[in-house]
Amino acid sequence: MQANTAIGLLETASIARGVETLDAMCKAAGVEPETAMTISKGKYIIIISGPVGEVESSMAKGVEIAGDTLVASHIIRNVHSGVIMALNKKIKADKVEAVGIVETKEALPAVFAADAAAKAAFVQVSEVNTGKGIGGKGYFTVTGDVGAVRTAVSAGVKAIGEAAVVARIVIPNAHASVAKII
Repeated sequence: MQANTAIGLLETASIARGVETLDAMCKAAGVEPETAMTISKGKYIIIISGPVGEVESSMAKGVEIAGDTLVASHIIRNVHSGVIMALNKKIKADKVEAVGIVETKEALPAVFAADAAAKAAFVQVSEVNTGKGIGGKGYFTVTGDVGAVRTAVSAGVKAIGEAAVVARIVIPNAHASVAKII
């Protein structure tokens, strides 16, 4: 991934309009869809990546096409590379000392929180889940030494606000069985 990569996050209240929006966004600028899927409550989320200017152009078109079905739209400039690598998949950590998890009420705030966490401390982003199979909620998981994980979790929560958080957990000295599933 190149420097100055941005991601655009867009959520619609309509699946059909979401697919139409994704098509328009891809046609409008040189972006790469990272995630495009239905989530609970009949919503559709789109996450695109690319150079900042391309993402901004694509997102402007997406907001226009989504119209009154738009639930949320955000751009993260200079996104941490670990966030994109862990988007809706698990990245195995070499060594797990501590585990941090932040669970969000909605899907897309988990991406913002994960980016802030990864930028705040030397941690590995192990997973960023944007709502698939979890009732439209989101969460991210980070691993690293205890102090770094605590700092990362706090920064992630601060970035989105306590009101957007269901739970925030730091597990120091995680058991080997927990490390296997992270």
